[in-house]
Amino acid sequence: MIRSVAVVLAAVVSVGLMPHSASAQATVPANIPASVGGGGNATNFDMAPETSLAVVNAALAQVPDKIPDGPVKPDWDSIRANYKVPAWFYQAKFGIFMHWGLYTVPAYAGGGASEWYLQHLYGGANSATARFHIAKYGPLEKFGYKDFIPLFTAAKWNPDAWAILFKKSGAKYIVPTAQHHEGFANWDSQVAPWNAMKMGPHRDLIGDLSKAVRAQGLKFGVSNHGIENFQFIHISPALAADLKAKKADLYDPAYQDFYHVMDRSDAACQKFLTNWVQRNVELIDKYQPDMLWFDNGVDMRYLDPLKEWIAAYYYNRAATWGKEVSISTKKAAYAPGGNNVDTIGSIIDFEKIGTRSPSGIRTGAWQVDQPIGSNWGYATTMTVSGAGAIVGDLVDTVSKNGNLLLNISPTAEGEIPQAQQDTLLAIGAWLDVNGEAIYGSHNWIKYGEGMGARGETGTRFTVKGDDLYAIILGQWPGQSATIQSLGSGAGLEGKITSVTMLGSAGELQFSQDASGLKVTLPAAAPCKYAYVLKISGLKMNAEQDPASGNPVLPE
Repeated sequence: MIRSVAVVLAAVVSVGLMPHSASAQATVPANIPASVGGGGNATNFDMAPETSLAVVNAALAQVPDKIPDGPVKPDWDSIRANYKVPAWFYQAKFGIFMHWGLYTVPAYAGGGASEWYLQHLYGGANSATARFHIAKYGPLEKFGYKDFIPLFTAAKWNPDAWAILFKKSGAKYIVPTAQHHEGFANWDSQVAPWNAMKMGPHRDLIGDLSKAVRAQGLKFGVSNHGIENFQFIHISPALAADLKAKKADLYDPAYQDFYHVMDRSDAACQKFLTNWVQRNVELIDKYQPDMLWFDNGVDMRYLDPLKEWIAAYYYNRAATWGKEVSISTKKAAYAPGGNNVDTIGSIIDFEKIGTRSPSGIRTGAWQVDQPIGSNWGYATTMTVSGAGAIVGDLVDTVSKNGNLLLNISPTAEGEIPQAQQDTLLAIGAWLDVNGEAIYGSHNWIKYGEGMGARGETGTRFTVKGDDLYAIILGQWPGQSATIQSLGSGAGLEGKITSVTMLGSAGELQFSQDASGLKVTLPAAAPCKYAYVLKISGLKMNAEQDPASGNPVLPE
């Protein structure tokens, strides 16, 4: 995932590279509440290839594929006019993301994020990752990152078992890693020579998983972090000199198209960008993804021609399939005006709850990707959150009108560790009882009351049709609960006619006064983690699911 721009720029400067172009941070208009998570891109290089618009246009001119016939042209106006957020996305509310690649072989996070092992490895012999690597695998001229490929076996992988687990978790869409920053393709590719069919697992990981997931009735997308690969490695000068002299690993010409270190000229970047488009075309055509997800590397404005082209290709192709699909991106990647409240043809994705995601209600379509534990990619030392914490995150996100995209971390052998499975199954058990308050719901006029940090305590609200759901987080309240926002003086339209608890039979006794709605609870809790009161009789606010996916803002 991402780091701060300052950290990335410091590493870039260390090897004498600076971007040819930059993207300005947009000023957030005054009518956008800070709570909706409005904002633009970073002011400088943010994992994108450091290049220019001229190189980008030259790369696009070399793409051998043609945009399919259809209504969408490769320009923002046409994309805006023809895009609509898929209805299934507004209904889903809960999806599963994952990080699965070569970095799961060392499964090491001592030097930082495990999925960034490639970058940490070459940052200098004194880095924690380098010390770990050399001690376990030997010197880099003998065993470099490329040598993890044959060890990434997926030998114990059962895609059908994965798909059944995902179904039981209550997730409605699955977005596995097609390729991470390392550039290794997890699919059977004719345009990406370093791929899982030709080496490593010798299986089409994306293809096999797509069939298994769809057999369970779930939507299937792919995440593509590959544009970051061109300059992901920030090699220390001393190590560069050593490997260059030995013509080894990063400086072995046989691996130039894997590492992209020997040649970072404009010509090399042009070739890389052309191939990046081809990889997306292949993923689109071979697997018909319901979602095409990009990481931060596509943020820069000088990449807009490539992004417009891919959107036109994808959406016209989807029209021939008769499917509702969407791109999903971060920040203002698909917002040419520079602010993510005016995104075109893309569902906005925020990374991690509480650090970048909306702190309040954001109408329209959005999602937040959140790790199930302490790491994105699997690490032997990672800790895993219990189901209570994740249910809290899900409830909190949905109360603000978003979707939770929960990242899991499979091993190199293709197993989902038991602790992660236990959490997923417990989430599914909670949704079996309380999914009515989650799936297809939308925000109320406020998202909660009595809130603790994130989704740990307090009450959150969702709406479906004419019913309001008050979701009580944390410990079972006991004999009664009071919902302060539903007091007799709250000025709400309508009159409460009934209160029930999902998972329990019969109506509950209740009363109202100025202090709130007081409900006598069932003798026993119907579930764990969070408890849902269904409240009928009040007039509910209308659903705001615009076709654009952008939030409806105050005048």
